[in-house]
Amino acid sequence: MSRQPNSFWSAAGYVVMIAGAIVLFLAIRQYGESLAAERPSANVAVQAPAEMHALLHVLLALTAVIVLGRMLGWLFAWVGQPPVIGEVFAGIMLGPSLLGYLAPDVAGYLFPPHIAPQLSVIAQLGVVLYMFLVGLELDRELLRAKAHATLTISQASIVLPFLLGAGLALLLFPTLAPDGVSFTNFSLFIGVSMSITAFPVLARILTDGRLEKTELGVLALTCAAANDVTAWCLLALIVGIARAEVSQALIVIGLTLAYMGAMFWIVRPLAERMADRYDQGPATRNKTALVFIAVLLSALATEYIGVHAIFGAFLLGAIIPHQSMLAREFTDKLEDLVTILLLPAFFAFTGMRTQIGLVSSLQDWAICGLIILVATLGKFGGTLAAARFHGISWRHSSALGVLMNTRGLMELIVLNIGLDLGIISPRLFAMLVIMALVTTLMTMPILRLLERKLMDASASEEGPSVLSVRQRRA
Repeated sequence: MSRQPNSFWSAAGYVVMIAGAIVLFLAIRQYGESLAAERPSANVAVQAPAEMHALLHVLLALTAVIVLGRMLGWLFAWVGQPPVIGEVFAGIMLGPSLLGYLAPDVAGYLFPPHIAPQLSVIAQLGVVLYMFLVGLELDRELLRAKAHATLTISQASIVLPFLLGAGLALLLFPTLAPDGVSFTNFSLFIGVSMSITAFPVLARILTDGRLEKTELGVLALTCAAANDVTAWCLLALIVGIARAEVSQALIVIGLTLAYMGAMFWIVRPLAERMADRYDQGPATRNKTALVFIAVLLSALATEYIGVHAIFGAFLLGAIIPHQSMLAREFTDKLEDLVTILLLPAFFAFTGMRTQIGLVSSLQDWAICGLIILVATLGKFGGTLAAARFHGISWRHSSALGVLMNTRGLMELIVLNIGLDLGIISPRLFAMLVIMALVTTLMTMPILRLLERKLMDASASEEGPSVLSVRQRRA
């Protein structure tokens, strides 16, 4: 066995090695500098400081939004509100609406304009994966089981707010529509923005209130799921119309319908077989990669057709069997990554684009209040009327109307699409963001007014589990 050197000689050898390396590097550097000085100067492209520090600012912005979002999420959960609302507020507070107003230098450092494209890409990827998760949670069997009541109530909760929103567009169009936007596109988008229900946030509210297994909870979830499917289909068609000329819009609509038919009639059986094989063996990287490739290809297809990529991701998630091991494992794998890391980029990007200060005059706030009133009356009134038509009690019909008025994150996704397409102006965007937040915030306080009677009436109405909604999910 060789003799080991003692600690003194080990330390001495280490110092000599490091010192020798430094001396040799300095000698090489000195000789290299003389070589560079003798060569003719050349025009070398130097990366701009803004580009060099883009990653630094993106990481800093994400960190700030995640930290503040978790803090506000905890605070909102403590007062009985969905934590996701706190995360949305974090993005808005760090943008020009609050931090940009109080400390513009700090806001400019955290969210410089040049990082908007990078945040946009991360946000779009997060939303695509999020909509895939929403599709995975959609229970088609549940929709079929309660199709008779669900179809009427869900469609009524779209038709009335859509028509009221289109009528409201008559008032908003002259002053709040961007230049060059047709009234048809504008009114269609306002109608859809009034019709959205936030399916994931609604599920969280029902779970926190221990209502998800009651007859009211099951009905609310099925109506919200059917509502979202219809609303996203409408949005897909509207995006296609907005992106194309009138003559090309029919082609976009036709391709969209053909793609939906192909997904349900051709891809769905293949997805069911893939889910069966996934359940029979361990989850390998090849199987996981295959699912991710399918998500990206479906998103790519709808984006190429002329509708948004999120529609393709949602559609693929919807055709995968809800209770399969594939759906459960992908939900477990993606949920934290998407909701904790990627969606904050969407909140930050939304916050950068939301300028509450644009809603400045008394007239602006009056219009904002009118938008909230129309959105609430449309959702609540349409749901209430259809529920009463099916013989549901006034109390449960009212609670169902309150729940369907929840908008949350889904509405923000829709509004960002409208702003990207130039259908709505930044000022109207701010008003609609306020509407989305207010209609979501009012859900729990109003529901609590009915909660005691609802729980008493629903104590004996336990039904099958409708969704595997986690407590942390928003």
